[in-house]
Amino acid sequence: MVVEDEHHIAQALKKGLEQEAYAVDLAFDGVAGYDLGSTEEYDIILLDLMLPKMDGSEVCANLRKEGIQTPILMLTAKDQIIDKVEGLDAGADDYLAKPFAFDELLARIRALLRRPREVADTILAVGNVVMDVRKKEVKVDNRRIMISAKEYALLEYFLRHANQIVSKQQLIEHVWDYDADILPNTVEVYVKKLREKDIQIQTIRGFGYRLE
Repeated sequence: MVVEDEHHIAQALKKGLEQEAYAVDLAFDGVAGYDLGSTEEYDIILLDLMLPKMDGSEVCANLRKEGIQTPILMLTAKDQIIDKVEGLDAGADDYLAKPFAFDELLARIRALLRRPREVADTILAVGNVVMDVRKKEVKVDNRRIMISAKEYALLEYFLRHANQIVSKQQLIEHVWDYDADILPNTVEVYVKKLREKDIQIQTIRGFGYRLE
């Protein structure tokens, strides 16, 4: 989720992150950001410090009081030490001052996403499938395959939850945007696309799917 009140910045971040195969929800004020952050499950939150209705530090502190440990990267035009301390003391995991290079933002996102897993899993491998997260490259049976951004995001979720049953709802929540127009068979269509690339995904009838 990106919480940013300047719409053009929020939309630019959303576009750039989606090109990197992330699903992105937007909130344009602190109250909306808190409401989404406290009710939806996110992998990471990019949170502007200066927000209308509820500032970023307050959003962050309130989410932490709710026991929500989603990694939070604070974004702000302020770069004074006192502002950084305020954000970090509120419970933020990292801090990036505007203007920033998009590549640095991506690197910090990757670092925060790795932190809960305790290993720098830039290579994901299950069975005959190998994914290089940094290069955005997928190989099946040691053969590089062409894959769309959405197929990539879906496959990455399967790889990070290998040997686990994942439901359609889990896939929709983590791979598609909150406001995306998802048809009932959308997940089935993309799973079929992955299977056509010789990726072995089982259907567990009544429960979901499993990559073994």
